[in-house]
Amino acid sequence: MNSKINTHKLISSKLCGTPVFIDTNSAQVKLELIPEMAADEKGLIHGGFIFGLADYAAMICVNDPLVVLASSSSRFLKPLKTGETAFAYAQISGKEKNKVFVNVDVYCEEDLVFKGEFTAVIPKKHVLDN
Repeated sequence: MNSKINTHKLISSKLCGTPVFIDTNSAQVKLELIPEMAADEKGLIHGGFIFGLADYAAMICVNDPLVVLASSSSRFLKPLKTGETAFAYAQISGKEKNKVFVNVDVYCEEDLVFKGEFTAVIPKKHVLDN
């Protein structure tokens, strides 16, 4: 990894992934798809885990200690199953005032399985502070 992670430091790598690469405009996160993520007896991975992976990649791509997700648009393109490994690739596509726009693609092997556009906001103080 080229840069230090400055945000979302308490995220569970088991549930949201492990950073593989991060620099000033991009990030990559790897997630092992474990049985606890299955939605059914066939091992179908619940989409929330793939969204969480993509969201985490977007947040560390922005890499500001106060960054939060404001909105997103996403498409699930292919199902995933337990035992597979997913990789999220995040890239900053633009900035506007305190907003950062991030595109995230998630792959399993060479297959594109998820595409997302995330809008992150960097507030002046922590969102839970009064």
